[in-house]
Amino acid sequence: MENKEEVLKHIRCRKGDIAPYVIIPGDPGRVKRIVDRMDNAQLLAQNREYVVYTGTYKKVSITVCSSGIGGPAASIAFEELIKLGAKVFIRVGSAGGRQKDTPIGTPVVIQAAYRGEGTSKAYLPPEFPAVADLDVTNALVKALKDKNVNYQVGLGFTRDAYYVQDKELNTLLADCGIKAAEQEAAVLFIVGSVRGVKTGAVVSTDSNIWLEKQPTLKEKEELFFKGEKLAIQAALDAVVLLNQDGVHKY
Repeated sequence: MENKEEVLKHIRCRKGDIAPYVIIPGDPGRVKRIVDRMDNAQLLAQNREYVVYTGTYKKVSITVCSSGIGGPAASIAFEELIKLGAKVFIRVGSAGGRQKDTPIGTPVVIQAAYRGEGTSKAYLPPEFPAVADLDVTNALVKALKDKNVNYQVGLGFTRDAYYVQDKELNTLLADCGIKAAEQEAAVLFIVGSVRGVKTGAVVSTDSNIWLEKQPTLKEKEELFFKGEKLAIQAALDAVVLLNQDGVHKY
C-alpha cells in the first residue's frame, strides 16, 4: 500500500506538496527570483541542490523546484516530482547562444534538443527525438509575444561537459540552426515522453561563443538577468494560459 506520508529521498516532499504545474530552474537562486513574483509561496524543502516552494500565480497553484546542474541531478527531480503529481514542467534556465544573431540576454524557447548528454540515453535510445510538448511550447511563445519582447524559438543542444568545447560539432550544429546550448532540456523532454507528462523550456542566453566582440563578465551578467526576468515571466504566464485551456486545467 502506498504511504502518502512518505518523504521522497532527494526533494524531501510528500503527497500533497506538489502542484500539477512545476517551473523547474537549475539554479536554486533562481527559485527565489521566481517565487518573488508569486503569491503565498511557501518553502517546502531544501536539500542538496533541490529547493522547493509551492504557491500561486493568478490563482493557479504552481510548484517551483531547482534541479541543479546537468542531467543526472535534473532527472532525479523530474522523477520525484512526477511521483508526487506533477503534470506539466517548464524549465527556466540559462544557456549559451549558438547563433551570431542571438544577443546575450535573449529569451529562447527550446522546442526540441540535440541529445549530446548521457542521462537521456538511460531512458531511450539516441535515435529517439527529445521534443517539447507543443501546447507548452505554444503557450511560452504566446506569453513572450504578448509582452512584445525580442525572443527566439528553435533547437537546443543539451550537453554534459561545460568546459569542453567540440569545435567541429559546434560548427555543425550552428550550421543546422541550433539556437542555444545548455544542460537539462533534452533530459526533461525525454523523461516527459517516457513518463507521459508535458514539458517545455525557455532559457535566457548568458554568453555566445560566436559573437565577434565578447562583452565583459559584468556586461554578460547584466544582459542575462534582463533576459532571465523575461523568461521567468513567460513561464508564469504560460502556466496561466495552459490552465485556461480545459484540457490542461488541473
